[in-house]
Amino acid sequence: MKVTLVGSGYVGLVTGACFAEKGHHVVCVDNDPKKIQILQSGHIPIYEPGLDDMVKRNVAAGRLRFTASTEEGVDHGQIVFIAVPTPPQDDGSVDMSFIESVARTIAGALKKYTVIVDKSTVPVKTGEKVTETIRRYNKLNSDFDVVSNPEFLREGSAIEDLMNPDRIIVGVMGQRPVPLLRELYAPFACPNFIVTDINSAELIKHASNSFLALKISYANAVAAICESSGANIEEVVNGMGFDKRIGRPFLNAGIGYGGSCFPKDLAAFIKIAEQLGHDFRLLKEVQRINSDASERFLKKLRAELWVLKDKTIGVLGLAFKPNTDDVRSSPAIDLVKKMQSEGAQVRAYDPQAMDKARDMLKGVTLCKDAYETAMGCDALVVATEWDEFRKLDLNRLKSALAHPTVFDGRNIFDPAKMSSHGFLYRSIGR
Repeated sequence: MKVTLVGSGYVGLVTGACFAEKGHHVVCVDNDPKKIQILQSGHIPIYEPGLDDMVKRNVAAGRLRFTASTEEGVDHGQIVFIAVPTPPQDDGSVDMSFIESVARTIAGALKKYTVIVDKSTVPVKTGEKVTETIRRYNKLNSDFDVVSNPEFLREGSAIEDLMNPDRIIVGVMGQRPVPLLRELYAPFACPNFIVTDINSAELIKHASNSFLALKISYANAVAAICESSGANIEEVVNGMGFDKRIGRPFLNAGIGYGGSCFPKDLAAFIKIAEQLGHDFRLLKEVQRINSDASERFLKKLRAELWVLKDKTIGVLGLAFKPNTDDVRSSPAIDLVKKMQSEGAQVRAYDPQAMDKARDMLKGVTLCKDAYETAMGCDALVVATEWDEFRKLDLNRLKSALAHPTVFDGRNIFDPAKMSSHGFLYRSIGR
């Protein structure tokens, strides 16, 4: 099938590459000429495991190409996906200007029946607004349908999530576009192809991400109780996770969730509920617990180091999670800035996020690896759970530190092992 992705950011690029990998002919559009130039030259502007090779393979096969022309993309696609940013506004609501602008541009370029799919994470009722906008600006009165098809991609494992999805949600206003969407996704062999009304599909994404954020905050709240009672959060959540009604994923205590989705989507869902006349107090508490997680971790540092001013602290990890270079709303970045505000000197390293973190971290010494980061430090902080850090030579790490003190914000090390190597070791809920 001929498919177009309008928006070649994280979601658009990964989705387009995976569609091409399954044999579809894909055009990815972006209004940033510099990004298109980078993509056309064979480079990838983001880090996602496996994406570089997949893009190169499908470009070489003629199934994937890039353009700055939305009109060219609309002319190509039987199905046109909208995958543009939906950034948060100061009050937590979603900035819909990119969606509205793309809808107008698509409307002006329509020449044939086209299925227009919202892939961006949008508030409920967006499909209705997109439909109204396209009707208003549809010069040739071409036939179209608007569909909601939310994405459920985890950065760091997005290709696996897309190539082997656990569910595909298609929200429609009528049945006409359903066969085309089934044909599009047929190569993916998904066990759950779910057709809903369009408003339900739009709510599913916000409800899903908010629930996952809730699980993380629940684990952090229980971790605080574990610390006060002498229990072990790892043993508690493992015991919980065997209950199939609960499940183990996302019950990980730490310094909080971050990234481009959870904080934004949670705030948006609270605002959506408010606009519909509901006070979603449960999610407001999730936000508060997440914010408290960082402050509780800082208290651990103060308890051991007494005063952070003039202390040198190494930080391992700057991305908001492993296997990505994304530093948006990263708890690690937030932690660094808070330590700096108390006068600490910070050294830091991340396997992938150094370039993107550079402009955000003034006065931080960026290092080539974990051992250089630890050199001469009064303490070392683990802020992102990269596998690379789990495999560190603990004797070498101890030798690099001025004081063998480690604050593990992601519980990647075994406390008994750290103690046997002579570290003063503090983690979360253990």
